[in-house]
Amino acid sequence: MAASLAAVKKELRSKIRDALKGIPDAVAATQTSNATKTLLSMPEYKAARRISVYLSMPGGEISTSEIVRNAFDEGKKIFIPYTYKLDAPKDGQPKSIMDMIELQSMKDFESLVADKWGIPTPSKDSISSRANCFGGAGITNGETDGLSAGLDLIVMPGMAFDSQFGRLGHGKGFYDYFLTRCHQISRMPFRGKNYWYCVFGGLTNQVEVGLSLTEQFLPPNESVPMDASDFRLDALITGDGELRRVEP
Repeated sequence: MAASLAAVKKELRSKIRDALKGIPDAVAATQTSNATKTLLSMPEYKAARRISVYLSMPGGEISTSEIVRNAFDEGKKIFIPYTYKLDAPKDGQPKSIMDMIELQSMKDFESLVADKWGIPTPSKDSISSRANCFGGAGITNGETDGLSAGLDLIVMPGMAFDSQFGRLGHGKGFYDYFLTRCHQISRMPFRGKNYWYCVFGGLTNQVEVGLSLTEQFLPPNESVPMDASDFRLDALITGDGELRRVEP
């Protein structure tokens, strides 16, 4: 069953990847502008003090550069994904995981160097001096003891999205494992199937929002293949500027 699900996911990724190849830069830029305006108008974004934002590839997804710029203008703390290999993975841990580490300023953002996928990435040497959203500085190495998750809003990428708030990632499982850790660290119960609490100096509602080009949003009769390890979004913004929310 697991092998079958993996095959279906792989096929969908390939289908979406082909669809994204034909998007003109001007169309992607318009969709990025629409989605960004909608995100910035969300009450959850305006109220958020600590947010996580993916840093976008050169193409094939909604760009987040203006979100980063606005967040700094609004005095928010910004955390970005940083993936790395664990020295000695424990039972149940993947070989590589993701932490959210602080982006310190627009100057810092502009100094980041693109990785092999074209994603702006902080240098390995700088990581130890950057705050981690779980508390402390640098990477966690997958340890959770004494940590607390501290994000108000997570802006998430994906390969495909559906009307039931399903999200298909790139196949590495980084976000799903990160969100699992958030839930475990909070030691708080789920609030429905799409919500959970994270604790950072008090009780905080953490909201996960996906950004999708219209070409990544599946038609109503299709859905993202998911299993128990996959998390659904709380909200989805598409490139036409439409905001979809999970019903309370």
